[in-house]
Amino acid sequence: MELYLATGGREGGEMEGAPCVILETVGRSSGKLRRTPLIRVNDGDYLVVASLGGADEHPQWYPNLVADPDVAVYDGPDRHLVRARTADPEEKARRWPAATAVWPDYDQYQASTERDIPLVVLEPR
Repeated sequence: MELYLATGGREGGEMEGAPCVILETVGRSSGKLRRTPLIRVNDGDYLVVASLGGADEHPQWYPNLVADPDVAVYDGPDRHLVRARTADPEEKARRWPAATAVWPDYDQYQASTERDIPLVVLEPR
């Protein structure tokens, strides 16, 4: 992540062969700035998937984002201010294929847990 930020995404811009972005949130308890590398999905808006590899709990960044949806996303050298929202079931069904086109394992992650893995839409603010 630090290499990504230092080089504007020229280095460290892939995660296991998939393009990535850096999601910037604020810790809901600590108030500290948090940065998390995530798979980059662009479907007109940036999409991120709160999969945690199919674990039964959400990744730490997701509750932070729910508590304060005004976040930022770094895509290469560009930092975009966005508002996050969780896709409703209909929108998730429509947009999920864009996520699995970039990272096919998302389907396996969803199948391995009983929780509904959130698909988060990051819209410009």
